[in-house]
Amino acid sequence: MAKMPTVKDVAEHAGVSVGTVSRVLSGETAVKPALREKVNDAISALGYRPNVTARALRTSRTDVIGLVVPDITNPFFAQLAASIERAALECGHSLMLASSHNDSEAEQSHVSAFLDRSVRGIIVVASSDGSGLDLPASVPVISLDRRFGTFPLVSTNHAQAATLIADHLYGLGHRRIACIAGPTDTEAGRIRKDAFVSRMDGFGKSGEPVDLEIVYGRFDYESGERIARELLSRPPQGRPTAIAAASDQQAIGALRAARDLKIDVPRKLSVTGFDDISLANLVVPRLTTIRQPADMLARRAVSLLLEEPPGTADEMVDGSLIVRGSSGPCPHFKADITGHTN
Repeated sequence: MAKMPTVKDVAEHAGVSVGTVSRVLSGETAVKPALREKVNDAISALGYRPNVTARALRTSRTDVIGLVVPDITNPFFAQLAASIERAALECGHSLMLASSHNDSEAEQSHVSAFLDRSVRGIIVVASSDGSGLDLPASVPVISLDRRFGTFPLVSTNHAQAATLIADHLYGLGHRRIACIAGPTDTEAGRIRKDAFVSRMDGFGKSGEPVDLEIVYGRFDYESGERIARELLSRPPQGRPTAIAAASDQQAIGALRAARDLKIDVPRKLSVTGFDDISLANLVVPRLTTIRQPADMLARRAVSLLLEEPPGTADEMVDGSLIVRGSSGPCPHFKADITGHTN
């Protein structure tokens, strides 16, 4: 078996000192460009790979970022993880991923394992509000999308985004609306619901009131389909003309229920989501939703984590309304403006 090249071999091949090679490997900007080029050429020629374990022993950290998400099968978290990996690579770091399966104990265990491996920092999408409260962290920790303990949060402005959906549906004439809210043990779920309800209450005080029904579920397809089936199985005069779901998965489940019950979307029912996962632009009809800027959120989380010192303040990024084919005028509203009966 061929002997693996060492830092000393790279130094000899490049005609520089071992210290210069070490400075190039650590990313120091003070190294002259000509020397840096010699070292990089030698690394490439010899096939040298840094000993990550040895570096971790010297510096007490590696160039690895740990990421914990509640459910890697959730398309939004999968997209977020991919964006974080790209952002980390651009900063010369790799990503170690773990899924807590919405279990706070598993989440705590993953974080502890990352700390034992001397990661550079940890990004956590919390499983619930109560997670991470008693965690003493020896490395930077950033909350992403959902609050993890008392650590700084990078998130979409859920209240601002939920208001966009409310404005959209009210503007289309919908006055009998069902809101499929997310889990009450997540800050994001509560904020989205509260902002939507508050906006609708405001419309009722200044104009036509809204008959608003709130139903709670998980952020998954099954919850959306089950709840929507119950809502839409009522007689036409007692069912909503619009469903505002707290996630795209819920909304896609609602579209399935409407299709099974032969309720035309958007002519008889409007459905909206939240997240803008890739599937939202593939289902039929394509889903009106809130776009969470996953790439921007990922870059800010990685940037705050790697700052010296790490960022400590929350950062909110506005969401944007993406109007597609799943939302349209309320049938009765349309009749009013055309002067014809329904």
